[in-house]
Amino acid sequence: MPQSGSPGPFNALPPLIAAIAIMIIGIELIFQMGARGLVGGPQAVGWRLAALQDYGFSNRAMTWMIETGQLRLDYLYRFVTYPFIHLSFVHALFATVMLLALGKFVGERMPQWAVLVLFFGSGAIGALVFGLVLPEGPGLVGAYPGVYGLIGGFTCLMWLWLGYLGENQTRAFSLIGVLLGLQLVFGLMYGEDPTWIADVAGFVAGFLMSFALVPGGWKRLRERLQQR
Repeated sequence: MPQSGSPGPFNALPPLIAAIAIMIIGIELIFQMGARGLVGGPQAVGWRLAALQDYGFSNRAMTWMIETGQLRLDYLYRFVTYPFIHLSFVHALFATVMLLALGKFVGERMPQWAVLVLFFGSGAIGALVFGLVLPEGPGLVGAYPGVYGLIGGFTCLMWLWLGYLGENQTRAFSLIGVLLGLQLVFGLMYGEDPTWIADVAGFVAGFLMSFALVPGGWKRLRERLQQR
């Protein structure tokens, strides 16, 4: 896919994606300093746990809303706040690196608002599917479902580009294939982590949404399907 502009590592990085990354790392640094007693006093040791309880996605809270037919704001906002809370510094660091790399690639080819919709939309749909599949599940935190949505956007862009070149479009799914393979390996080594459900749902949501966000995406998809 053709590139434009300076080859700098952060060329065309969407400012909103950069802002999200800064917020993720900033929140994590506050947790780290609080745990070491550098800020906040003795109560700061529990800041991460409090954030997990107050802002992490809750499967049971979503199940309660479905069963009762009631919507509660303090449950709903978790769909967009959980990506900012992580379990550790390494958890947050890997999410941020992936967010910046994929946000840069997708942001060079989509409007900035579209990248934001892709990240938060995929994250919300990933959490929704996770809650439906595991109504009594362990909850969800971390930016990974939204990042996987950006991977879906990357895959959509590559799929369209390879189709334009007349090449094998299944190559576009190489990245997600590698990542899911790594998740399988880590699952076998350290035990299964059910949050992969949210990641996969985020990827599918991002892939499909991208056809509406990329100019001419739906048209090219229809043409491709008609050829088959």
